[in-house]
Amino acid sequence: MTAFWPDIPYRPWRETCSALHLYTQIVGKYRLARSPWVNHSWHATIYVNARGFTTSLVPDRPGGVEIVLDLLDQAVIGSCTDGRTARFDLGPMSVAAFHERFVDLLRKIGATAEFHGIPNEVPDPIPFVEDRAERPYDADAVTRFFRACVCVDRVLNRFRTSFLGKVSPVHLFWGSFDMAVTRFSGRSAPLHPGGVPGLPDDVTCEAYSHEVSSAGFWPGGGGVDFPAFYSYAYPAPPGFADAAVEPKAASFDTTLGEFVLPYDTVRHSSDPDAALMAFLGSTYRAAADLGGWDRRRLDCATGIPRRPRPL
Repeated sequence: MTAFWPDIPYRPWRETCSALHLYTQIVGKYRLARSPWVNHSWHATIYVNARGFTTSLVPDRPGGVEIVLDLLDQAVIGSCTDGRTARFDLGPMSVAAFHERFVDLLRKIGATAEFHGIPNEVPDPIPFVEDRAERPYDADAVTRFFRACVCVDRVLNRFRTSFLGKVSPVHLFWGSFDMAVTRFSGRSAPLHPGGVPGLPDDVTCEAYSHEVSSAGFWPGGGGVDFPAFYSYAYPAPPGFADAAVEPKAASFDTTLGEFVLPYDTVRHSSDPDAALMAFLGSTYRAAADLGGWDRRRLDCATGIPRRPRPL
């Protein structure tokens, strides 16, 4: 299956991307505040849907609430299971203004408008209500980013099918603003040292309680100033950084401690889906083989529509 992978250079929309990141944090913190804890913080994430990002159904009065960031019509939409809905438009505004409008939206649909008010995993975090600097909003760039996320979501979900062990959903972590899918060996991991900026150590330690091979996608920012795919292992087995992976443009970033593949390498390839699958598969095999995972028990063929998994 092929599809158009849009051009999403980071620098032209960097300020809009930063604003969108903080908006997803506000929406994500609402879900986090209302959802029972699931291992590795999977209860806090948001997901790609047909129009943007969704919280899925959040347990809240009177039965459940869904928040959608519609990145085609550029709006935030709240829906309650009793039929109430509310919305406001996305556009140039401050983070404080977004927070105020979001809280008002929650109250209009009868939701609980109480959640943590400080960003996570960003340098020098400013409480949402105090962040009054005007932020730009490049709607075209946001929509192109969403369409890229649709492509990434499709391939990550296909990659997810070829693993029988514990594997995460494909989801967006609003703290680090990355889409990810994570495979688990089934073995416990050494206690993580913590120290992730803006993230409580107990959250980090619980997230990495077991051995993982994790891969995903950033729009840019943090350690890279371009959209990129990444893959890492925790704990990283000896020799992981020197492993041969595909495609050739992928390399190990010693500062980040993970393999990085530029999004544009995938976008410009003759078969972008296949190029990304090669990166995901080769970095997983490096982590699993060097880490001594029981791949005969964990691996399976990639899923095919309407065809049951052969035994």
